[in-house]
This record gives sequence, C-alpha cells and structure tokens, in this order.
Amino acid sequence: MNVKPAAPRRSDATKAAILEAARERFAADGYERATIRAIARDANIDPSMVMRYYGNKEGLFVAASAIELRLPELGALPGKHIGAVLVEHFLDRWEGDEVLMAMLRVGVTNNAGAERMRDVFTAQIETITVGVCPDPADAPRRAALVASQILGMALARYVLRFEPAVSMPREEVVAWLAPTVQRYLTAERP
Repeated sequence: MNVKPAAPRRSDATKAAILEAARERFAADGYERATIRAIARDANIDPSMVMRYYGNKEGLFVAASAIELRLPELGALPGKHIGAVLVEHFLDRWEGDEVLMAMLRVGVTNNAGAERMRDVFTAQIETITVGVCPDPADAPRRAALVASQILGMALARYVLRFEPAVSMPREEVVAWLAPTVQRYLTAERP
C-alpha cells in the first residue's frame, strides 16, 4: 500500500514564513528596532499570528536564532589538523549562513543577541573541546578562547570589514588562525 507523505500543515508554512521574515528583520534592523508588526507585514500575516506561535519578540528571537553550528567530528582527525579543520569549517559557515551572520550582527548590538550567541557557542564548542583537550576540566576555558578567535575573525572580516582581513585569501586566514585554535584545543595548560 502506497502511503502519501502528509502535506505540510498550513501552520508549518506560517511559522516558516514568520521565522524567515524575523531573521531578515533582525539582521537588517537589530533586535531593538525590529518590531512584531514589521515582521508580520514582511511575512504577509496578521501580527496576532506571530504572538500566537512565539508569544513575544524574545520568544520569536530565540526561535529565529536557533543555530546548529554543524561542527565537524574532530576525534577521528590527526591531532595536528584540528585547528585548520575548525577554522575552515567556520569560514564556510560565515560565508554561507545568513542566520549565523545576522546573529553576529545582533549579538554585538543587543544583550539578548549576545546572550544567544554565548549560549550557542558555549554549548556547541565546549562539547567538541571536551573530546580533544588534554584535561576535560579545562574545556570551558578552552572553548571560550576558541570562540574569541572564531568570532573575532568573523566580526573583523564579515561585519566591520577590516582590511586586510576582508581581502586575505582563505588559505592565509587558516594559516594564521589554525595554530592558535589548535593550541587552545590541544596544548598542555600554561
């Protein structure tokens, strides 16, 4: 017996339209200036629908900023390549993920955005750090140091557009950052 996949429910399409509009609006206007009315207008729905699904602007922001960093599996790599793989992964993510880029912009201008970025980066980077660092008790400290490099380069290269960080070839960015990230992850504690 052939079973047809269920058609997406109308509410799923509405939620998707709201989230897409919210991501674009938060990226363009920042958290403070983005309004539920503007987001609803962009999604072609009534503002009450935004409130129905997400409760308030903060709830909408949390849903719109759900980010999975899709970090590579580092445990199987030769230890000396971990820094380069991680830096290359993040360059790919910054260059191809508008949600992540929007979150970075909001994170530097708004407390809720900064908190959201901290939550995402702390939880996800710390998880991989535990698996590769010499002492798992150091994982939170090491994850914070890795995030400082990754977020610092993203801010300089993609948001503030500092030269020559913007025009540097990827290979050069990796060559500069990878040894530092590698050291943060795998070196013995100073």
